Amino acid sequence: MAASGAPSLPRTAFFISDSTGITAETLGSALLANFPGMLFVRHTIPFVDSVNGAIAVSLDIQRVIDSGAQPVVFTTVKSADIRSALDVPGSVLVDLLSGHLTELEVALGTSRSEQLGQFHGVGDIDRYFARMRAVEYAIEHDDGQSGRALDIADVIIIAPSRCGKTPTTMYLALQYGLLVANYPLTDDDFPTDGLPGSVNRHAAKCFGLTTNPLRLSQVRHERRPNSVYSSLAQCTLELRRAEDLYRRNRVPFLNSSTKSVEEMSAVIMQSMRLRS
Repeated sequence: MAASGAPSLPRTAFFISDSTGITAETLGSALLANFPGMLFVRHTIPFVDSVNGAIAVSLDIQRVIDSGAQPVVFTTVKSADIRSALDVPGSVLVDLLSGHLTELEVALGTSRSEQLGQFHGVGDIDRYFARMRAVEYAIEHDDGQSGRALDIADVIIIAPSRCGKTPTTMYLALQYGLLVANYPLTDDDFPTDGLPGSVNRHAAKCFGLTTNPLRLSQVRHERRPNSVYSSLAQCTLELRRAEDLYRRNRVPFLNSSTKSVEEMSAVIMQSMRLRS
């Protein structure tokens, strides 16, 4: 274990799946989030559905071991033979399914299916189509592009540009099937006391985002370097005006500078009393 205060060298984490890799990456990342002081170089490797494919991946794992590091290998592979090929001496293999599947076999009184990728299938077709509809709604209503059907939105995220509106919107849509619109606050929106025109009638559905001025300036600089838009003074002004607007209109808001999309989404759902 590294001494307290000493810089932590990046560790390598593999997320390996016999399907898309989304589940392995999501569950593995949730576990790694409990170690915020550590840095990880991440590799997601999907569709490892044969022993030969696993052997090829094991060579990548071995190269990390040969460099003197101990990689962590997260897997949602169901085949015992494929998992065995991925269990390279010198690495740490974390099987994200096996223990839980064994518990379920006992509880349900039946054996698991060995069909590859079935864990990632559509178990509830209505839920699947609800999420696809939510994604379509989020795309149509991204960045204030449409004011249509805002009355059916579950939440409308408002914030100055580059505060995290779009990724949060898409996460809520894809993960929870929520109808989410987002609206960018610009200089033209601040002279009035109320919310901007298209969202003013839906103030009860609005949730605001803010961030750290320096962080916002850095993010905007990547998009438009050396511009008024990315200047620290402009970012500071916009954030102050946005927070004043939230407070005047009793719009709940949070600072996105130190929170992941998952954390922001959880806060929004709890604050707005939303359920997936």
